[in-house]
Amino acid sequence: MSKINNKQWLALGAFLVLFLVLYFQCETKPPTQQAIEKSRALNAESTDINALLKEAKVGLESREANDILAAEAQLNDATSDSTRVEAFKGLASVWYAAGKPEISGYYAELVAEIEEQAEPWAIAGTTFSICLQQTQAEKIKSFCRDHAIQAFENAISINSSDTDSRINLALIYTEAPPADQPMKGILMLRELNEQFPENTSVLINLGRLGIQTGQFDKAIGRLEKAYELNPTDLRAACLLAEAYRGLGNEVESAKYASLCQQGTN
Repeated sequence: MSKINNKQWLALGAFLVLFLVLYFQCETKPPTQQAIEKSRALNAESTDINALLKEAKVGLESREANDILAAEAQLNDATSDSTRVEAFKGLASVWYAAGKPEISGYYAELVAEIEEQAEPWAIAGTTFSICLQQTQAEKIKSFCRDHAIQAFENAISINSSDTDSRINLALIYTEAPPADQPMKGILMLRELNEQFPENTSVLINLGRLGIQTGQFDKAIGRLEKAYELNPTDLRAACLLAEAYRGLGNEVESAKYASLCQQGTN
């Protein structure tokens, strides 16, 4: 895996096309203060990051270990918030390059706590989302799920119009639904679809979930609308091929499969 440099770390969000809904409550504290207090409370309750760091360093390749040592040295030399931010970004990059998004997300969180903006929180949430998709270890999965939810909630708390984070949050809940609210993520997506009926990412994700649950007709309706709205986004075409195959309509399936294939060539 190639090393991600300091400028590229901001592109971590592009790896997931996720997004969604949050509940807004009336509180007297400013949103940025709410966000940071929530994050610090979560950090106190979650898996000890020091234990994760210790485990993650085991088995690193020598080049990766050297990159991390250099980034840690930069952090030790940091004397201001701006230099600490750069050091945290460097650590987020090298840990992501080492295949440890859970550690990368932790350092991205530290950037967000200093910068107090929606975008850094969204980047942290996206990094934890990647961890949730990639890891098999339940302890790490739980850590990344909880921190992804908190990061996206923080982003939305600061910027309530951040639709991408709202969709991302909903998809976290569809991937790992609460035991007492198994439909929470899907309901959040449906609510967002009502608010933004021409948002193709919402339509595509609802279509994908429809395929997973065998609701092929509903999936096709949403996916065809998404494809009509944006025919250059071939995710809809690829999913339509799958949905029509599920209905046994091989002609339509082949048509969309051909379009999907064109996008991968």
